[in-house]
Amino acid sequence: MATVQLTEETFDEVAQGEGIVLIDFWASWCGPCMRFGPVYEKVSERHPDIVFAKVDTEDQPGLSARFDVRSIPTVMAVRDGVIVYAEPGALPENSLESIIEQVRALDMDEIRSRLAQS
Repeated sequence: MATVQLTEETFDEVAQGEGIVLIDFWASWCGPCMRFGPVYEKVSERHPDIVFAKVDTEDQPGLSARFDVRSIPTVMAVRDGVIVYAEPGALPENSLESIIEQVRALDMDEIRSRLAQS
């Protein structure tokens, strides 16, 4: 599955829907981002039910500011419109797969209940 480029105009529409959205915040000048890109693409091929998206931080500084992205690459996972993971750093393939497994295993009713209590 090809990755989707997100902009300030399209971010909420994509990320607020049902299901899992993984987002790679990156920039073309970032060496670790360039090395992580092919890993991200490869993993996306194995998970056609997940939206794999990218945010070019140079082109979309508003999104970087909105989510307080201070280091790139940063990977964010959104499930059913809720941010459930966000960490900087280029991930090896097995770590990205592990994050996907953990996000799939989340009890979203429990997550929403916790969010409502805080």
